[in-house]
Order: sequence, then C-alpha cells, then structure tokens
Amino acid sequence: MSHPSLGLQPIDAFAGDPASAEALRRDRRRIGERAIGYVADQDATFRDRYEGTRLDELRLDVDSIVNRLADAVAANHPDGIARWAEMVVPRFRKKAVSMDDLTLLFEGLRRAATTAVEPAAMASVDAAIDAGIAVFTWHRRIAGDARKRHPLLDAIYKGA
Repeated sequence: MSHPSLGLQPIDAFAGDPASAEALRRDRRRIGERAIGYVADQDATFRDRYEGTRLDELRLDVDSIVNRLADAVAANHPDGIARWAEMVVPRFRKKAVSMDDLTLLFEGLRRAATTAVEPAAMASVDAAIDAGIAVFTWHRRIAGDARKRHPLLDAIYKGA
C-alpha cells in the first residue's frame, strides 16, 4: 500500500480501466445476484444456510465486494482487494460465513463481471479476484473450514 510518509507514490485511481469500473458499479446489484445464484447452483446447501435476513445481509456484502472490485479495476491494483479481504475476514467469521462460501462468491463475481466490463479489463478483474481468493483460502485453514466437525464434538466444544 502506498503511503505518503514512506515516500511512496499514491495509487492512481485512473491507471486501469475507469470505464469498466463504472460499469461494475452501475450493474453491481445484477452482478451480485448472478454471483449469489452461481453459489446456490454450486452448493446445494447454500439456500438452507442463507435465507431471509442472512441472505439480505449477504446481498449487501456482495454489493460492497463489487464496489471494491471496481476500485481495483479502476486503479489496476489487485492488491487492494486482497488487503480489503484481510480486513473483512473477522467480520465474516462473526456472521458465520465460511471462507468456502466467500471463495465461491468471488468465482461467481468472476463469471458475472464478464457481462459488465470490457474484455481488456478482464485480466485486471481476474487478478483482483485471484488475490481475494488467495486470502480466503489462507484463512480457511485457520478456522477449520476445510472439514465439518462431527455433531457430537461440536456440541462438546460449544459446551452443550
């Protein structure tokens, strides 16, 4: 991250493809719905885990993710979304959203973004999404998302 006190250049918000970034922001709700639909198609239990207000909260979160993706595309700075992903992991942990679900959401965003951005900007979109997925994959191993806990052990650890 650039920081003026360190003598680094500030990030140019127009170094990438601002037109594609604006298209992402304009179509963010449709892109978010397509990404959530992709996750629901890939994971049969998704609709059971996210219904009602949890799904509405997830829609708002995906809206924020699309805005961050647009910032990364506009500046051609994929590390920006990786830094953002590092900051929001605890928030998603508190909401009981698994890193696997976030990884699938990012894959859904990759597929949905092709309808909004210029073909030349897809390299920037792919790089930003890959950076976010790398963060979620790393955090997946920390909290045990890799495997589901046995129900009896889960009850013991919860203190039931």
